[in-house]
Amino acid sequence: MKIFVLGAGAIGGYYGGRLVQAGADVTFLVRERRLAQIARDGLVIESPAFGDAKLAVNAVTRVDPSQSYDLVLLTSKAYDLDGAIEAVRPAIGPQTAILPLLNGYAHVDRLVAEFGEARVIGGLAKIQATLTADGVVKHLNDWRFITFGELDGRMSERVARLKELFDRTSVVATASSDIRHDLWIKLVHLSTVAGMTCLMRGSVGEIARTPDGTRLLNAFFDRNIEIATRAGCAPRQAFIDEFRALFANRDTAYSASMARDIERGGPIESEHILGFMLERCRAYGLDDTLHVIACTHCRTYEARRAAGRLP
Repeated sequence: MKIFVLGAGAIGGYYGGRLVQAGADVTFLVRERRLAQIARDGLVIESPAFGDAKLAVNAVTRVDPSQSYDLVLLTSKAYDLDGAIEAVRPAIGPQTAILPLLNGYAHVDRLVAEFGEARVIGGLAKIQATLTADGVVKHLNDWRFITFGELDGRMSERVARLKELFDRTSVVATASSDIRHDLWIKLVHLSTVAGMTCLMRGSVGEIARTPDGTRLLNAFFDRNIEIATRAGCAPRQAFIDEFRALFANRDTAYSASMARDIERGGPIESEHILGFMLERCRAYGLDDTLHVIACTHCRTYEARRAAGRLP
């Protein structure tokens, strides 16, 4: 299977590197600085639980239009989606599938509109990893999950082939027959945690330790559950119970990566996550009070950041 990966950072580097270990023909599209790191050191993965790796990989700074690929793995941030689409467009041939590993759901509709539903495979990743300044993909815990599937629910040959490749690695891969539901469930989780930890500037545990914190977390969660249910993707009870317990946990340090991005003064995926849910909340005629507050808070941060007025 010939695979083209946009980026060799935390997500693209980890999953793409593991695919290299499985014997896939993988090409990484990277910037000049990352190319120099890979040329000097190889693609380096540090994973205490699942094995370190130093891999000789094929990395390029531009697409060779003479090459054709079976799969494009899209691992950009949502706010870079437009640029990512243009970067990989020359790699997309008549039979190429596109597998995005982005947070949220809106990117799926965008990719379908751009390339057609038959080209797009839905996907989501569950991993905690970071790219260090010296170019090491550092795996931070035991999460190394990936879920993907055809948008129409069928079990295709390309999904089965990709699952077989990942099964040769330490990655836990699931070929889903209802990836749209899976994407919505992750969005309920992510939008709740991101909205509240960004708004409160604290972890879930720190919020829960306040008199009204757990109640607010659950109120926002309830509204997001209702939005997903109206969209035809009602969460299962086990998922609801898991997050009810999390929102009552005063000791957890869990927060969204979006909140950490705000703390470091970086760009955030607020429109893709919170803006999308606010829009859906209004479209279904639901009370949007908490969504307006969370979304406006993040939009204000973005305005201050754009104006150079962050502390």
